[in-house]
Amino acid sequence: MKLAFLYAGQGSQKVGMGKDIYDNNETFKNVIDKVSKVVDIDLKKLMFEGPMEDLSQTKFTQPCMAAFAAGVTKVLKENSIEPEYVAGLSLGEYSALNCAEVFDEETLVKLVAFRGNAMEEAAKGIECKMSAVMGLDSEILDKICEEICNEGNGYVAVSNYNCKGQYVVCGDNEAVSKAEEKAKEAGAKRCMPLKVSGPFHTKYMNPAAEELNKYFADMDFNEMKYPVVFNTTAKELQADENIKDILVKQVANSIYMEKTIEYLEAKGVDTVIEIGPGKALSGFVKRTSDNITAYAVENIEDINKVIEMFGR
Repeated sequence: MKLAFLYAGQGSQKVGMGKDIYDNNETFKNVIDKVSKVVDIDLKKLMFEGPMEDLSQTKFTQPCMAAFAAGVTKVLKENSIEPEYVAGLSLGEYSALNCAEVFDEETLVKLVAFRGNAMEEAAKGIECKMSAVMGLDSEILDKICEEICNEGNGYVAVSNYNCKGQYVVCGDNEAVSKAEEKAKEAGAKRCMPLKVSGPFHTKYMNPAAEELNKYFADMDFNEMKYPVVFNTTAKELQADENIKDILVKQVANSIYMEKTIEYLEAKGVDTVIEIGPGKALSGFVKRTSDNITAYAVENIEDINKVIEMFGR
């Protein structure tokens, strides 16, 4: 068996996330209690009680998701379940880096709280839309977005290459609507508008990238314990790259989960544990690879199951 951990991104959050694990696992409880002290929000209340309207605000979602991921990671590692590769979707990339011990859980939660604030600030005043396009080749969708931008109909880009036949376009309202229309004409099965609080992974996040760049200047990162497959390159860190630059780039550029999964498969990964509320990434894995089995860990039952299967 060759195991990878995949960390969920924003959009997977749900009220009550982690509550049953908190009540039944001391290790998870200790992590949540510890990281809740480093942010000036009521982390546990947001995670366990919501309301969803608050939990879905970017500045709150990100530290809550990171706290959940850090707690589950600690539980798995304590049971001798360790990955050979790690990756995460957008926000989840930070949890992957925490798993790889590039920074500890307190730093993780502080960092993503800063990132969430920066992204929310960058999104202010921008009338944007995000839509998942189903059943169309990515090359055709790229071309559609390019044509719309060249015609002067506003800005739209593919922000997320999730898995075969599922890509996300994001940008100005009118431009995204035009992209949906053209995608359907080109053979897309359907276009599904997504609830989103900002034009993430597009050029509109450049101000957030600048803020992150300043924030990282005073930080020291550790060497990676496990290789991280990064969102913007769908590869491991190259000799001429550094983690800080990649994270700065990530917030304002497209992310390539489909290629990340293909890379993991090429490296011989045959088992994935998805960490985070929801099963979105497990779905992406199933649609992209016939050779990888995915297990989602979002509650105490799931944790006990993977410990029984993979713990030593």
